[in-house]
Amino acid sequence: MIRILIVDDHPAVRAGLVAVLRSEPGLVPVGAASEEHEAWRLVQRTRPDLVLLDLHLPGGNSLALCRRIKALEEPPHVLIYSAFANAELAIPAALAGADGVRDKAEPILGLFDAIRRVNRGERLLAPITHERLQEVQAQIGTSDWPVVAMLLDGTSGADIATTLGLEAPELERRVERLLAQLVPSASRART
Repeated sequence: MIRILIVDDHPAVRAGLVAVLRSEPGLVPVGAASEEHEAWRLVQRTRPDLVLLDLHLPGGNSLALCRRIKALEEPPHVLIYSAFANAELAIPAALAGADGVRDKAEPILGLFDAIRRVNRGERLLAPITHERLQEVQAQIGTSDWPVVAMLLDGTSGADIATTLGLEAPELERRVERLLAQLVPSASRART
């Protein structure tokens, strides 16, 4: 049984996901949230195995929420489920610690498969190309590039902070700013 928390700002999407997940053997929705604070509270209360997280939540930063979830002592898996799942999202999703990204336009059986694969520990992120790394480096500038490079390499936050001479809260602020900056442009325009 895979216990799933759904986080999406659209009521119809939340209700639809709850209904289809309930119909699939072994997948159990344990809650649904429409915004970041409610999602954080439900993650702590329900202790899901997997969080199905929309990329865009009003008044919040879904990638920062993902990072906070993944920093828990025993974090659930996080699968970003977005209409903006494309190659642009690979680096920000990796920086946030997401276990996978899936497109909302994908058939529902593909979502079920992705949930099971991510829950088994597979990472379902698009490959990060050298060209995309260069684009991101140009977008963020050189002062934040070491943070991005170390995160992509799997360096712990504590080691990054020590290496760069930063306090942990300052590093987290920088990472949250980077995540907000790197969200694919189409998703920022969404209302």
